[in-house]
Amino acid sequence: MGLTFFDDERLARDVYAAVSFSAGGEEAASGISRQLAPIVAHDGLCLRGTDPVLGTELCWFSFWHGYEPALALALLTHRIAGPGPRGPAGTARTDSAVAVVGGRSHDREADRILAAHGAGSELWLRLADARGAWGELRLLRASGGRPFGEDDTRRALRLAPALLAVLRRYGTSGPLSPGPDAPVLPAGVVVMGADHSVKAVSPQARAWVEQAVAGAEPAVPAGVSDAFFHALSLAARARGDTRGPLLCMPPARCGRWFTAQAEPLGEDAAADLAIILQGAAGDTVTPSFCAWYGLTPREREVVAELRGGAPVKRIARRLGVSPYTVNDHLKAVFRKTGAEGRDELVAALTR
Repeated sequence: MGLTFFDDERLARDVYAAVSFSAGGEEAASGISRQLAPIVAHDGLCLRGTDPVLGTELCWFSFWHGYEPALALALLTHRIAGPGPRGPAGTARTDSAVAVVGGRSHDREADRILAAHGAGSELWLRLADARGAWGELRLLRASGGRPFGEDDTRRALRLAPALLAVLRRYGTSGPLSPGPDAPVLPAGVVVMGADHSVKAVSPQARAWVEQAVAGAEPAVPAGVSDAFFHALSLAARARGDTRGPLLCMPPARCGRWFTAQAEPLGEDAAADLAIILQGAAGDTVTPSFCAWYGLTPREREVVAELRGGAPVKRIARRLGVSPYTVNDHLKAVFRKTGAEGRDELVAALTR
């Protein structure tokens, strides 16, 4: 079958409409699947958004359709902590790339996991550009059906520009900041055992997951939140170094920037792990914030100074430019982010 050509902009609009205007996660995922099925046939779909700066397997949103939850968790565990490849091989992280597992792929453990859950093959498309990896598309075909082949991989790569546009647009679609009347949510803590089991969850942590995982939905099933904590624990222990955030979410889901960090509660590898969930704090979100809104290096410097409370004249002296130039950079930042002024911009990075 020959390669199908289509309108990237129209596909991006249609997929974004499915993501943004549905009643919930499953309805959105079904809508995405309907848009992509004529291009690459599949039985299951997952579209995930990741942080282009952190570059981890952890996602800040995902839509699943046709994936058994146990299969999804097993594959995530294998990708984060297991042996084998972490993504499509042979290309830079800043390139979209595609790989297929299942049947006779190079990743035998992934093949085993798929077979154990009645799946035949999985197509894995990394969505990346010069600024980093923004997410991935995963398509699943059931056991007994035709496995993904070269024609499917070529078609999938053609999807990358449209899906990248969807992820970037969705990531910046929410309010820039929670607003002056919104309460400041306190940090929440989850204690995870060495086996990645949940030992304790503070009410504040549950509140954060209610917003970050479910978005507008009124409640998060315990299994969903526990899987979220499981993934954070896996990533923290696989990384070893717990400095810096594990996850940094734009406000599209919960109306404010959201971060997750890990802190060991002992010296040895078997010690429990504390996962801290909180809003924007210090420098943790600034790099990701600047990436999502496409700020230039000089605009990033101005934002960093502004977040520290420096007035325009002091920023100009520190950067060796005129106040007029600083104001030009600020105008560009406000235009790109949609901020109405410095107070809203600072609130986005500190609440």
